[in-house]
Amino acid sequence: MITFPDHVKSHTHKQISCFGSGWAAPASRSHGGHAGWSTGLNYASEYRNVEGIIIPTKRWVYACEGDYQLVPEPLLVRIDMGEIIIK
Repeated sequence: MITFPDHVKSHTHKQISCFGSGWAAPASRSHGGHAGWSTGLNYASEYRNVEGIIIPTKRWVYACEGDYQLVPEPLLVRIDMGEIIIK
């Protein structure tokens, strides 16, 4: 479990992540505050080396049931990055 301090901006204060092969973070369970625990599968893919930093250019989040069984619809979050500039 990761607990972020108040000065760190994050969508939730507490998170649990399960890492798979290839640096993927396929499962992330987040404490949603008002909603209590909400569980989602957070898929990071299509990694790119940007100035020595490995960054996933796709991040998709799905709902899940039970023991992390993916619910394919609706897709909850879709982030597809194009150009990445590090300053």
